[in-house]
Amino acid sequence: MSFAEAGLFWGFLIVYGVVMYALSPRSTNPASFYRGADKHGNPVGQWSLTASIFISWIFAKSVTNAANLGAAYGVVGGLAYATYWLSIPVAGYIIYLIRTQTGATSLQDFLTSRFGRLAALAFAAAILIRLYNEVWSNTAVVGGYFGLPGEWQYYTAAMLFTAFTLAYSLKGGLRSSIFTDVIQAVLFVFFLAAVLFLIVPANDTGTLLSTGDFRLNAGADLLLVAGLQIFSYPFHDPVLTDRGFVNKEKTMLKSFVVAGLLGFVAVFIFSLVGVHAQLNGIDTNGNAPAAVGAALGLTALFFMSVVMMTSAGSTLDSTFTSLAKSIAVDLPKLVRRVTEQLPSMRVGAVVMVAFAILGNLPMFAGTDILKATTISGTMVMGLAPVFLFYGFTRWSPWSFHLSFWSGIVLGVLLATGLIPPSWSIGEGKYAALLGVNAWGILICTAGFFLPIIVQRLARGRTVSRVH
Repeated sequence: MSFAEAGLFWGFLIVYGVVMYALSPRSTNPASFYRGADKHGNPVGQWSLTASIFISWIFAKSVTNAANLGAAYGVVGGLAYATYWLSIPVAGYIIYLIRTQTGATSLQDFLTSRFGRLAALAFAAAILIRLYNEVWSNTAVVGGYFGLPGEWQYYTAAMLFTAFTLAYSLKGGLRSSIFTDVIQAVLFVFFLAAVLFLIVPANDTGTLLSTGDFRLNAGADLLLVAGLQIFSYPFHDPVLTDRGFVNKEKTMLKSFVVAGLLGFVAVFIFSLVGVHAQLNGIDTNGNAPAAVGAALGLTALFFMSVVMMTSAGSTLDSTFTSLAKSIAVDLPKLVRRVTEQLPSMRVGAVVMVAFAILGNLPMFAGTDILKATTISGTMVMGLAPVFLFYGFTRWSPWSFHLSFWSGIVLGVLLATGLIPPSWSIGEGKYAALLGVNAWGILICTAGFFLPIIVQRLARGRTVSRVH
């Protein structure tokens, strides 16, 4: 990178951080900091919420993964990854049912009321692991546009980006996060269109949209994995689910449906960057957007970096605010049964600073960002029966634990390579992942219903003896 090019990229990073801090609102009370309300206590508006959900789930690592899969499997790879965004309407509908049928004010409240405090604590631990992964997996993507892992430019850019995002998150909490999400959504859409303007004319459109093959060993196995995980994956992400409780039920549902469909389209479109790489023989080296940007010239590389910064920024600020709420608000309620009164904003600020530091440690160790999605998604597959079939019971802690922990065990076995080959479905790269998710969801569902069946059989025998 020449001196002028370095000045452009570093200059934009600094201007981006300063502008985001200057524009973001300052929260003056805990309701604004933790729940996103304005200074008068009014909830966030529908279109602001829609934009926030849309952009906060467009992770930098996600669009990079989508482009990498497009480079590997064509449009099938892009469809596979975009399918994860259908999680959003699924989550919105389930949260709508939970709020209208049980009156719960958070997923932790719901789990405590149906499955007990221990279930809610296990769930809280799972979402903290998820949030922890979101820090390093997004800052690492931004660092990749300034240098390679191991170079000072890579780490400096990632940490400077973290510092800017932390600064405006400390200023306004969730209120600031949602406000800046709207700006970041506009920037993302504009520069995504600019990238397409460079990509599409360079290829035959028909070829660009038809590259790929719907076979298990050509990406269709990952498409099926995504189709299974959309019923569990969204529930362990408070960046998404926290936004399900900040507005009225029907307003929330509309926002989730629109944002999910827009996200599906946006991620699939961005995967065409990878398809372009495949068609033009560009060596992606594990980062298709950066490779294509470099091949198309400085303008394209700059556009790509802006797309990544806006998507990473929206995810990272949402991660900080969700961490603050989870640790400062939700966990104390679960452990000590404290009142509904919100804690001081200072408590949430301390949590943000701690995770801004600790959350970047895996980046320095180096790891695969795709695993932050697929492995964690497998581990929480046991949440699907809990949220889909909760209507079959009013109180059954064992249903939660048999389902949830079965998924965790299977995810650990998959991550450590202890799943037998006979579980695989197909012969593709994701054959074992598909097998574990397909068989695993059946095991988790059986674990969920087993205690309910036992309860009903025992109740039936009691009634028979009485008569």
